[in-house]
Amino acid sequence: MRSLGRKSISASAQPRDLMQERELENTWTARVLTLYPDMFPGILGQSLTGKALKDRLWQMEVTDIRQFGLGKHRAVDDTPTGGGAGMVLRADVLDAAIASRPVVGPLIYLSPRGRRFDQAMAHNLAAGPGVTLLCGRFEGVDERIIESRQIIEVSLGDFILTGGELAAQAMIDATVRLLPNVLGNASSVEEESFSSGLLEHPQYTRPNDWGGRAVPPVLISGHHGKIAEWRRTQSEKLTQDRRPDLWAAYQARKDHEGS
Repeated sequence: MRSLGRKSISASAQPRDLMQERELENTWTARVLTLYPDMFPGILGQSLTGKALKDRLWQMEVTDIRQFGLGKHRAVDDTPTGGGAGMVLRADVLDAAIASRPVVGPLIYLSPRGRRFDQAMAHNLAAGPGVTLLCGRFEGVDERIIESRQIIEVSLGDFILTGGELAAQAMIDATVRLLPNVLGNASSVEEESFSSGLLEHPQYTRPNDWGGRAVPPVLISGHHGKIAEWRRTQSEKLTQDRRPDLWAAYQARKDHEGS
């Protein structure tokens, strides 16, 4: 599937399966800088994101940081200045890797000390030209590259991964599914968790009675107004019970809008 206004302009440095052999103008782009390029597209090559990648609704560029390593062994890291365990990715190596291709959209470093990634950020990224993601390893990256390149640090949550690649794929997946024509039913995006500030209501399907558990009668009543009211009530109850932080923010927003 091609959209009007797209034009092939150059060969890609990473002609892997499902990755574009040519860059497309006016196409949402995920550029990933990693020491493990073979991890991509990974799960992004499956299901709806994989189909959208094949259909050129978005494209991926992968930059192998190791190609910019120093010396015969292409060293990319060094010991922490001041002592300490582990290794730190060098600023000069990362700067060369970043500069090797145009930065697309915001430049983000996947870091446990960063701002928490959320649905609002996914929507903001989807509205732009794309995103450039730096996947860290070891003890992290030299702080000077973050300062010099004004890199934004983003975290998936309060836990530690062995590297940024899984986090990068999660961020890309959450964003790509919001792009036009990626999901078959665009209205499903509007109803799912976090889109309204609430968790999503329970879902049911056939059979209407399974193992002695019946579908709530209102859902088979055909009364769309009552169904919408029931779903809203369920969303509010779930949010209040499971995510009091979201519930407090939702209530504060309602109070502000009502004032």
